[in-house]
Amino acid sequence: MKKLRIYLDTSIISHLDAPDVPDKEADTIQLWEDIKAGKYEVVISDLTIVELEETPEPKLSFMRSMLAEIHTEYVDRNDESKRLSEYYVKFGGLPPKSYNDAAHIAIATVRGCDIVLSWNFRHIVNFRAIKAVEAVNIRESYNVVRIMSPTMMLNEEE
Repeated sequence: MKKLRIYLDTSIISHLDAPDVPDKEADTIQLWEDIKAGKYEVVISDLTIVELEETPEPKLSFMRSMLAEIHTEYVDRNDESKRLSEYYVKFGGLPPKSYNDAAHIAIATVRGCDIVLSWNFRHIVNFRAIKAVEAVNIRESYNVVRIMSPTMMLNEEE
């Protein structure tokens, strides 16, 4: 059986060290163990790295060390993903101020990911964004990418 291709946005890596939200941290660590065990094909983008680099020390070093523990496919944004990001915003799935959030989803879509994982419930993991992304992807002849949190993904596997 083919492994699921999962795209990790910045919030996933950040929640590997999130003592202020212990449930999210625990689910992220459990997901990370599955990733380290080779259960998924993991994709991260140049945008993820750019956002991570904005993190202050010592958390930045911690997140870099965690990323070094897993095998990832590193992808760059391209014109196709930029165009798709603009459609997600234009059609009301994400607000204009959340262009980077739209970009994460677009990169994952263009790069053939099955799932976008995020803890960003405000702009990514919500009904409005999910329905708009689905509609745009169908309209533009892309596969529908599933958007979920680590908790949702872990619960599906039970």
